[in-house]
Amino acid sequence: MTDTTPYTAHGDQSVLFAVDCPSRPILDQIADKWSMMALAVLQQPTRFNEIKRRLAGVTQRVLTQTLRRLERNGMITRRVIPTSPIGVEYALTPLGESLLEPFGRLYDWTIEHASTIRAAQADYDAEPIPFHDHGTAQAERAL
Repeated sequence: MTDTTPYTAHGDQSVLFAVDCPSRPILDQIADKWSMMALAVLQQPTRFNEIKRRLAGVTQRVLTQTLRRLERNGMITRRVIPTSPIGVEYALTPLGESLLEPFGRLYDWTIEHASTIRAAQADYDAEPIPFHDHGTAQAERAL
């Protein structure tokens, strides 16, 4: 039987997100930046090109993959509009709507703490690289 509690304790150690935790694949599929932003844009039914315009920097390929993934997970619906040329409109399902509040809180948190995070990044980047860690530190700092 799989433990479905988000945080489980085994012995003296607290284990976060066990390997078989059902939340892991779902978080992987819905919690990336493009999915979160697409869901925010879809507060009302929206056509593909309008979504693309409102998500500056997203490529058509990435947006298509994101919308397909969200549709597969039951977060959005896709409706073909019989116009010339054919249009496609996306809308949130009740399940997708249920994410608006937590994603909104996360967005608000990012805005509230953005300058603090940028300052921490600048401080970190200004520190000399420890000698014993010089091989991987440069690659990690590039992230």
